[in-house]
Amino acid sequence: MAEYKGVLVCGEVVEGKLVGITTELLGCGRKLADSLGEGLSAVLLGSGVKGFASEVIAYGADKVYVVDDPLLKDYQPDAYVVVMEKIVKQVMPRVLLMGQTSLGRDLVPRLAFRLNTAVSMDCVELAIDPQSKLLLQTRPVYGGNAKAIFTTESLPQMVTVRSKAMSPLPRDGSRKGEVVDVPAGIDASMIKAKFVQKVKEEVAGVKLEDAPVVVGGGRGVGSTEGFKQLEELARMLKGAVGATRPAVDNGWVPSTVQVGLTGKIVTPELYIAVALSGSSQHMAGCSGSKTIVAINKDPEANIFKEAAFGVVGDWKQALPAFMQKVKELLAG
Repeated sequence: MAEYKGVLVCGEVVEGKLVGITTELLGCGRKLADSLGEGLSAVLLGSGVKGFASEVIAYGADKVYVVDDPLLKDYQPDAYVVVMEKIVKQVMPRVLLMGQTSLGRDLVPRLAFRLNTAVSMDCVELAIDPQSKLLLQTRPVYGGNAKAIFTTESLPQMVTVRSKAMSPLPRDGSRKGEVVDVPAGIDASMIKAKFVQKVKEEVAGVKLEDAPVVVGGGRGVGSTEGFKQLEELARMLKGAVGATRPAVDNGWVPSTVQVGLTGKIVTPELYIAVALSGSSQHMAGCSGSKTIVAINKDPEANIFKEAAFGVVGDWKQALPAFMQKVKELLAG
């Protein structure tokens, strides 16, 4: 165990931008590394990513390993898992952090198998046990109804972290760090899958996962017209609309806005739950919201157990009154 040391963050660069989860992981990684009294390093894989190394250092990394290769332009598991295995065996980190993103969800299990270690997915809290120096990995279980803390003795200890669960440190442009170029050591023959096309989802306004305010609607909204009122409130608050599975199944909204266990996970500053019961499947996707406000005519609805503020009543009466007050406040 003595040969493993420090924390390694796997950063992501998508469409020429450092993905937000990377700075969140660096903030978390910095705290874990300081608790261990060890260093924080990061790895950037891709094509044309070296320019982001200074930004990664500014957000907390001591050392950045850069693997810049045209074959890594688009995520391909065959190539990425080989390169990440090489990096991990070179760095020998005690802890490896990745985001609970499409890349992280696909890459981490493959990498864990190759390294003969365990991985905890979708963690929302991380800490170092002061006695054992093991990573305490907290993740939701039973559809989000409870949280469980896991530890693994196999090294490296690997986790993926839910977006917005951690906070980035303030950017410090004066920080100094080391940048290490690492050759990918791969060729095209190793990549068995062929990247054909990327189809980008067209999103009007704020992307649901990034929205600071989400207005979520349930079965009780009742129709497409009802969701149009929720969309109007979301626009006023510079947010986005989410929905429960029944609302999607009824065709009132597209599946791309479904929030929950089988949908998207959101962690906005404010989640306004309109006419939804608060089932465990739905709450698994929004329980990380900073503040939940609920509107439901059933005083026994589960959503009131989750909400910081609640309105018992018909949303068709409560929501227009709330929207009128918001308009007044915005105008003033």
